[in-house]
Amino acid sequence: MVAYQEFVSLSQSPDSEERGSAAHLSALAYLNHVGPADEQAALYASLIGFLDDPSVKVRAALAYGLLHSSEAPRPIILALLHDSAVISRAVLQYSPVLIDADLMGLIKTLDQPMLLAICQRTTVSARLAAAMIARNDFQITLRLLKRTEIALSDTLLRDLATNLGEQSDVRGALLARSDLPADARLLLVQRVTEALKGARIVKGALAPERLGRVLRDGADTALAAIGEREAVKASGAYVSCLVVSDRINTRVLLHAVVTGHVMFFADCLAELAQAPRAKVFALLESGSRPSLNALLARCGLREGVRNLLARLVLYARASDLADDAAARHYVVTALTEELIVEHDGVIPDELEEAFAYLSEQNIVLARKAARGVMSAFASDATSPMALPDMDPRLALPAA
Repeated sequence: MVAYQEFVSLSQSPDSEERGSAAHLSALAYLNHVGPADEQAALYASLIGFLDDPSVKVRAALAYGLLHSSEAPRPIILALLHDSAVISRAVLQYSPVLIDADLMGLIKTLDQPMLLAICQRTTVSARLAAAMIARNDFQITLRLLKRTEIALSDTLLRDLATNLGEQSDVRGALLARSDLPADARLLLVQRVTEALKGARIVKGALAPERLGRVLRDGADTALAAIGEREAVKASGAYVSCLVVSDRINTRVLLHAVVTGHVMFFADCLAELAQAPRAKVFALLESGSRPSLNALLARCGLREGVRNLLARLVLYARASDLADDAAARHYVVTALTEELIVEHDGVIPDELEEAFAYLSEQNIVLARKAARGVMSAFASDATSPMALPDMDPRLALPAA
């Protein structure tokens, strides 16, 4: 306990360190005071007096004592907010007394260090974040995007994806946000695909043709996966946007079913056929082949594509295409062989795109299925595999 005379001696000392101790003690005493109101008023008056101290150290000691308390006097905190930079930054970052109205008027004039201090506040409102992003400072924008608890508007997130989507750091921060609109997420996936296509390390690892197939397959999977998540939310805006932009084609429909994104597939058919979503789900789950063909005809699909998709739906009912690579491989192989037999090896023009897709997937899925079989065999095998003896004359020399 510091006696009153000792406190007076400290507060009037020519040594800034001692005056700073007195300022800090005054702040703590004010915040923890439980006595008469006149004592509280005297403590408040002493805080006001320390605001006029010529030493930054003293005013900083006062700020340090009040900084983290929601009970700190607003006039004192506002005065410290406009003090020297080192004090102002601390107040901006830590004081819970400040509200949006105190900060919004400062956003347009603050420099980057001050804005960074606001970015690190415990809570930042969406309104405040939007105002700081409007400053068009890359580092500020990136820091705010990484704070996924700040609810930014869909419009703002779309604008950032469009204008800053070329920047890999921003892409990563946006894609990590669960509130990113589906169309903006798809746009960023396209930017990622373009970036990978141009990366030297990627181009050097795969032949151009194979790289194109891998990236196209990944982009189709992303498109369907985003659509599946939107379908769970029962939001039709994403699929409507795809239909308007002519992004739904035979390949996308086939890929959605083959990869197990059946809810996205159903939403696509409902949008194309302008049919109730529940009715489309019922037909896909238990409808007859003629009923499926009728639905697909309403979608504007040609006869050959209709028949192929109807077969695929029937196969999908009996297989787990979402998680079982072997089941996918079986279905794709069966469809490919049926097309070859049905058309005597001469695939019609309307099915060329679908046949090319099935052929690509056959290779990819065969590899995945083989890896699964070999790993399962290796874990279950109890004895070494018996291999035939090799004629020494046929052995290849070491490289």
